[in-house]
Amino acid sequence: MAETIEEVSYNYEDEGKLVRKEMKKEILTKGAWATVMFLYQELDRKTEAWGAPKVSIVRFKKSGGVYRKQSSFNISSEKQARQIVEVIEKWYAEVGPQTGAAAETETPESGEEG
Repeated sequence: MAETIEEVSYNYEDEGKLVRKEMKKEILTKGAWATVMFLYQELDRKTEAWGAPKVSIVRFKKSGGVYRKQSSFNISSEKQARQIVEVIEKWYAEVGPQTGAAAETETPESGEEG
């Protein structure tokens, strides 16, 4: 188990063999609740080839001095990832820049659940 969010990994081994390989990691929020986005590949056990990159957004909760996975959302393809980005950009373009206390306190470093 990881004591710091920087130590958290998305690699996964099954029977001593790496079957999920973390390619990149971005820490989105830190604190008692942390959010991390991973770019990863899974091993196709039949062909022994690594699959197309996927994205997972994972929420961790620090309990007993270690981070434990609480929930996750997997983006299964590049097409789906681009669709999500497109919708988010469209929504924020439509609502315009936000002002006020809520917009100012929502920062990746704040540790707020969001």
